Amino acid sequence: MSCAIVFLPSTASCTCSCRVTTPWRFLSPTSFQKLQNGAFRCLNENIRKKKLYLPRGFPLDLSPPPIDYDPLDATTAAEAKVADHTKNETFDNDDEALDAIDNGVVVVDLSDYGRIRVSGEDRVQFLHNQSTANFECLSEGQGCDTVFVTPTARTIDISHAWVMKNAITLVVSPVTCGSIIEMLRKYIFFADKVEIQDITKRTSMFVLVGPKSSKILVDLDLGDLVGQPYGSHKHYSVSGMPLTVAVGNVISQEGFTLLMSPAIAESVWKALLGQGAIPMGSNAWETLRILQGRPAPGKELTDEFNVLEAGLWRSISLNKGCYKGQETISRLVTYDGIKQRLWGIRLPSPAKPGSFITVDGKKVGKLTSFTAGRKASEPFGLGYVKRKAASEGDTVIVGDNIVGTLVEVPFLREQLLPS
Repeated sequence: MSCAIVFLPSTASCTCSCRVTTPWRFLSPTSFQKLQNGAFRCLNENIRKKKLYLPRGFPLDLSPPPIDYDPLDATTAAEAKVADHTKNETFDNDDEALDAIDNGVVVVDLSDYGRIRVSGEDRVQFLHNQSTANFECLSEGQGCDTVFVTPTARTIDISHAWVMKNAITLVVSPVTCGSIIEMLRKYIFFADKVEIQDITKRTSMFVLVGPKSSKILVDLDLGDLVGQPYGSHKHYSVSGMPLTVAVGNVISQEGFTLLMSPAIAESVWKALLGQGAIPMGSNAWETLRILQGRPAPGKELTDEFNVLEAGLWRSISLNKGCYKGQETISRLVTYDGIKQRLWGIRLPSPAKPGSFITVDGKKVGKLTSFTAGRKASEPFGLGYVKRKAASEGDTVIVGDNIVGTLVEVPFLREQLLPS
């Protein structure tokens, strides 16, 4: 008995007697590889092998020439339909996906992250004054990380920014998008030519993470971005819909970010899986965030900690003109006033975020995030510790009696300290 798979915009449907219909994003990587190779394991209780015939050109021929206009400038309201940003918690492959970070590549749907479009003639100067990065030194096609802070340099969120032809696109955490938009609009004065738009639901966003990310771009004829500086980006048109590809992502300088019209999101997702990318759900993504040491709002980024204690040096310009939080930041640097810093903490057992960290019986910090790690056997946390109390390799006590070891984490290691 043979079995074929019918490909609809968002599902793979089995045509044999079992009549299985599976959303693309719930296909396991193993099933997809078998699907791609021409054999699909039927998902009924008998687990029988079936034949598969792929439509010509599947999953998507991504070989577009670059375009020289901003994607949203050419997207109508009808094309930019509201996306369904339902997040998959898991693909039942969390450990496989985490392993691929070291020796392969994963693709993660981050469409729930906030995306803000800042346009208008004064957009560069406006963002230059409202965040920590030097936007005046950036040109079209470049990008950077910047931080939104309070007037006393307490950290609100890190933003991934792209300078486009007619606008600057900001990527922020899901929990801060609304408050950052409200804050930015509050600082637009009467004469300012600045417009703030929430484009989260008008776009979809995936990230590629892992050492084989570059190979996937090369195989998809997008290799002209490989080796370019962090934040570099180009626009493409796929089936008449816009796609922006950028170097780096919200968790690492390596890998890539893909911002696109929701109309082509499923096709791009399938194309990436077809090139060998392993899908990663939100549970594994949160584990990866902690293992990488990427601070998150409400955890490491709160009113308790300033931007230098969070170690976000790469996102800060110490030479540009006046901006919100500059006075505090300058004073902290000039007088070496940074009292604590963020560390990774290797742990032998689970610990509760919010637990105090002690050294020699003295409270020296607080645990802010925790994950059981890969295969639930590598407990790991993030936490702030007073600078004079401990340093890399030292042991600390988390909670009542959990002995942890302070370690450097990749995301913070990438932050370059000023000379």
